[in-house]
Amino acid sequence: MKKVIISLFATAMMILPASAATWVAADRVAPVGKQLLTKNGLPAKTTFKVVNGSVDNSAVSSTNVVYISSTDLTYAGNDNEVAAVVSNELGHIINGHYAKNKMRKIAKEALTGNLSSDNVITTAANSEFVSSRTSLKDNKEADITGADMMIKANYNPLAMIVVITKMPGSTFEILAGKPANAERAMNVYDYLTYNYPSKVKAGYGCNEYRTFLTYANPIVTERNSNKKKLAMFKKNQEKAKKLRAKNIAQFKATGGQSGWDASYTILKTLSESAEN
Repeated sequence: MKKVIISLFATAMMILPASAATWVAADRVAPVGKQLLTKNGLPAKTTFKVVNGSVDNSAVSSTNVVYISSTDLTYAGNDNEVAAVVSNELGHIINGHYAKNKMRKIAKEALTGNLSSDNVITTAANSEFVSSRTSLKDNKEADITGADMMIKANYNPLAMIVVITKMPGSTFEILAGKPANAERAMNVYDYLTYNYPSKVKAGYGCNEYRTFLTYANPIVTERNSNKKKLAMFKKNQEKAKKLRAKNIAQFKATGGQSGWDASYTILKTLSESAEN
């Protein structure tokens, strides 16, 4: 009997590590993505593909393929965090960020093509600064759009904060003792606190989130004690919620195109006509 028990124990010890190692973020993209699409009423024909490096989803309306960066998935440790990565990418698509960036590129090329060499350098430098701030704005929009989608698909939206703070931040944030990508993470936290307080109250059990709270709580306390700041906070959150609803409603109504996608298509057609 003793030998049988030892044998069973040894077998269990061999099986358990193998079972624990079967979860792979890349393998979870398709089922998690499908859940996000279905629960949010988005085109079910859309598929997902994990690729190396940065992604360009500007052609998703014609290909029905959403590319997910394998690098971003390295920051996901469970299905909630995979949902954060995937919904952030969907957030960029819904808000038309890829099409908007292509329009900026066309405008920049047209502008620098008509300037002297000195002015080109100045314009390029200014453009890089604007692009940096615009990229932050786009990410913040995509983050909270993704958080909305996660809630409807029954994922914990606080995972968005965790994934954001796992990603590399700036040297300034390190020196200031802030979490990585603190502004983005705080933007998500504020949005959830105002619109989905029960989700924030439920919490998220990991060290990264607890560390973030040590940064966020003093900010919230200070804001709540200032009537002017609190009023501005509420106004901004109402505006953000309405904009998110408007953008996703437009995306659904057009069969998967944002306003920026439509504008880019028109601009591209005009540019091609002018060249011919």
